[in-house]
Amino acid sequence: MKRPICILGLGLIGGSLLRDLAACDQPVFGYNRSASAAHAAATAGFDVSPSLEETLARAEEVGALIVIATPMPAIPMLLDALLLHAPTCGFTDVVSVKRKVWELVLERGMQDRYVGGHPMAGTADSGWEASQTGLFQGAAWVITYDHAPDASPEWISLWTDVAAMILAVGAEAIPARVDSHDAAVARISHLVHIFAEVLAVVGDTGGALAQSLAASSFRDSTRVAGTQPALVQAMCETNATAVIAALDEALIMLHDARDSLAAPHPDISDLADAGYAARVRFEARHGARRESVSPIKISSRPLLRLHPGTPGWIRQLEHAESLGGRIEIF
Repeated sequence: MKRPICILGLGLIGGSLLRDLAACDQPVFGYNRSASAAHAAATAGFDVSPSLEETLARAEEVGALIVIATPMPAIPMLLDALLLHAPTCGFTDVVSVKRKVWELVLERGMQDRYVGGHPMAGTADSGWEASQTGLFQGAAWVITYDHAPDASPEWISLWTDVAAMILAVGAEAIPARVDSHDAAVARISHLVHIFAEVLAVVGDTGGALAQSLAASSFRDSTRVAGTQPALVQAMCETNATAVIAALDEALIMLHDARDSLAAPHPDISDLADAGYAARVRFEARHGARRESVSPIKISSRPLLRLHPGTPGWIRQLEHAESLGGRIEIF
């Protein structure tokens, strides 16, 4: 990476990123709105401030790459702060919805300075105290490239540094355009949160006996219901169109299952077979690390190597996106 990293927001994702970058000797500093959390991070030996204005002024002075690691509701305010206090810094983000962030960036004319990102990693916990080293190891981390056709050399350099940051913390950089990203995460993340909330409520209304009998299947399927409600709202509500499309698809299958169970001879074999086959495909795609006998960690995601800015590199990104493939930079 050609520049220091400045992280705004030191919760689970931002704090874990700060820890990992510091561990690999990357110059990194950060800001957190909570003075107590900022103090805790500073006491742990990290370069952290509770002053947004001072942190952004420093970022501007050293030409840092800024990482916005806050929930979606804070993004407009932070973009405005960047315009005022860090007008030349490039920036990325870790928000789980990309279309809305991209629109806010375009409204402010900041697209030449922005590369979107989203690490597919985390726990149900939040805050600095939940942060940890190694959180991103082997995780998919989306890097957007919607601006690539109009890119300047400076933007290509910024994009390359964002990819380098992703790789530095052990994640796998997966290119995707904002709409493709939002449609995908609606299916594999946001809809999962909605189902987890529903399952948690249904289980809870079963009373004490149901709760006493609940075991691993209930625990695993409702784990993300432990996420702070405001975070669930932010991710699902700002991606409502894509979530509705996935939810409509799911509702058709649920209604079919109900009708099948209400029939004189209940039969949900089609759903059970389809679900089993889908799970097997998922495990086949993600199981290479677990089942490999090689001591070398092998990713199940296809790998494409590219040189940003060279002829054909956007076609390579599109190809990687279509495969769900990861990239490396040379």
